[in-house]
Amino acid sequence: MQLRNLPLQLGDYGPALMLRWYKSDNVSLVLKVILWPSELDTALSPESDIMSTTDRDKIPASVAQNKTASPPVKVPPQQGKHTGMNSIHEVVFVAVLCLAQFLSLAAMNQTVAPMLILAKYFDIHDYGNLSWFSAAYSMTVGTFILPAGKPTLQAPCQTCPTSRFTTGTPTDRQPHRKTRRHPRAQARLHGRLGLVQSLVPRLRLLWPSHLIWFSTCRAFQGIGPALVIPNAIAIIGRTFPIGLKRNIAFACFGAAGPTGAAVGAILASLVAEKLSWHWCFWFLAMTCAVLVGVSWFVIPQPSESASRSPDASPERDGSKIEPETDPNPTFDHLGALTGVTGLILINFALNQAPLVGWSTPYVPVLLVLGILSLAAFVWVELCFASQPIVPLRGLQRHAAFVLVIVFTGWSSHGIWVYYLYIFLEHLRGHSALLTSFETSPVAVTGIFFAFLTVYLLRRGVSVSLIMLISCFFFFLGSLLVVLTPLHQTYRANTFVAVLLMPGAMNLSFPAATILLSETLPRDKQGMAASLVATVVNYSISCGLGLAGSVHKAALIKAGDKAGVERTRSSPMPKLSESNEVLVGVRLEGLRMAVWVGVGLGALGVVVAGGFWVVMWVQARKARKGRKKREVEEGDGVMELERNKLRKFSAGTTTTTTGTTRSEDEVVEGEKGLHHHEEMKSV
Repeated sequence: MQLRNLPLQLGDYGPALMLRWYKSDNVSLVLKVILWPSELDTALSPESDIMSTTDRDKIPASVAQNKTASPPVKVPPQQGKHTGMNSIHEVVFVAVLCLAQFLSLAAMNQTVAPMLILAKYFDIHDYGNLSWFSAAYSMTVGTFILPAGKPTLQAPCQTCPTSRFTTGTPTDRQPHRKTRRHPRAQARLHGRLGLVQSLVPRLRLLWPSHLIWFSTCRAFQGIGPALVIPNAIAIIGRTFPIGLKRNIAFACFGAAGPTGAAVGAILASLVAEKLSWHWCFWFLAMTCAVLVGVSWFVIPQPSESASRSPDASPERDGSKIEPETDPNPTFDHLGALTGVTGLILINFALNQAPLVGWSTPYVPVLLVLGILSLAAFVWVELCFASQPIVPLRGLQRHAAFVLVIVFTGWSSHGIWVYYLYIFLEHLRGHSALLTSFETSPVAVTGIFFAFLTVYLLRRGVSVSLIMLISCFFFFLGSLLVVLTPLHQTYRANTFVAVLLMPGAMNLSFPAATILLSETLPRDKQGMAASLVATVVNYSISCGLGLAGSVHKAALIKAGDKAGVERTRSSPMPKLSESNEVLVGVRLEGLRMAVWVGVGLGALGVVVAGGFWVVMWVQARKARKGRKKREVEEGDGVMELERNKLRKFSAGTTTTTTGTTRSEDEVVEGEKGLHHHEEMKSV
């Protein structure tokens, strides 16, 4: 096949390039040039057979050399490097890594969507037991992400001043060495997820009716995503150079979250209704087992990727400079022990209180022990750790703002998800499958907001403003649910809330990662994504615990007011029982719980608004300072020109030749001074 007179608009590379005499096997390279202008060098290279020598000679020099047609785009030196994979391999590679995020959220909804089926199976009387199924999973995901991701934490490329974004930046002080030397260990990262998740249905059969054991297995299940997610982020960052490909890869990774939540809810509900809820976990374990094999072949070998990876320094004199690494990398075992212990104890106390009450002695004791353990963690990180898990000594004061915003927003989101399903299934009487379809629009809007984030960042929109918008979505989504009447149509408040909440999710995570990276030392900026992911997942579990305490107190108060009989061990009837009085009591209790989410969302809006004002004021002061320096520099130049004019004027009394030369210099000096004054006024 021959394609003649095919103009390819090469973006910033200037006028259209007339490429002729294409062969059919070169179509993929043509599409590459269209999508990625950096492939122009490959198309024009002497080794490329994309065109004949005669046609190559006809290309204007300005286009071929990218010098005069248009100003060259300032990109890092590694922008034009290849990943060592063809287009299909790159797509499959990104898809496999995105499945880490996809399966993480799908596993989260395995116990959210079919909650009433689980309640009937376990004969549950209390909403607190149901919330433990999700809280245990989020607790371990949030707790173990940071220490699990420590070997992969990455720092910005020292040779690339434009590498501002943190996640997956090229150079490591402490790279994931085993993963680099044995790339098939990268595939085993997904295998760990499948192995841990397969423990749930296998071990669950040993104690078929024990709530504590099931919640424990859910906690073990959460360790899998904690191991996989930070490593998947790091692998994406190491593989793709800074540019459009990397942005698209991270956008797909972010879009996989709400998509996985929607698909996981639908499949879990379908399987639980038609087969058994046990098969939800069996199918997920089999999916992870298949993913192990796919990852084994898709993730490149070091000989294929290491020499071309963007973490390598630019070539100098034909040799490649290896990135600087720590020859003796160490892991902060004491910090990991104290940090993980503190986070688990605090979270356990918050989620156990709705079941046994705050008056039970071990609940406040565990809470105090958790706080003391976190205090010990801070002491270890500041005073003893040579390679701290969290670089507290280098954190700027703005980091507290970012972490508070993320915690309040995502804890509000966890409350919104859990109680929205209770509202639709238990109070409106919808089936698990119907409820999952009602919440499925989050997949579409999640993809939209993920790529909208990339667009806004490329357009230069303030990151703090994006964070404020996401907090407003968190607040508005919860407010719509709490104000929804029981018998209102789905297309009113519920549908709008479902459309808005993915915007909060996919706008907040990248914005928080960028903001937090700017508060970290330059060689530690790569850990921003892991730190944000820790706060995101941990806050979901904490939010469920806080709302659960309020929910139980409101249920007891409303039940006593309505005359509902209760006992000490069971303050409310079984969840399977229902009548008008119970529905009214449960609706009042649910609204009080969701009001906690509204309050957390409002707090996030206030903090994010204050943070945006602070950043705006600082940016304005910085602009004024730059203008002032420019004016001062301009005044200095003008004074220098005046001194030159005085000197030239003093020399006009010399000889005729000298006088003529000095007068010419005076005229030129006056012209230069006049031109400088015009430019200053402009």
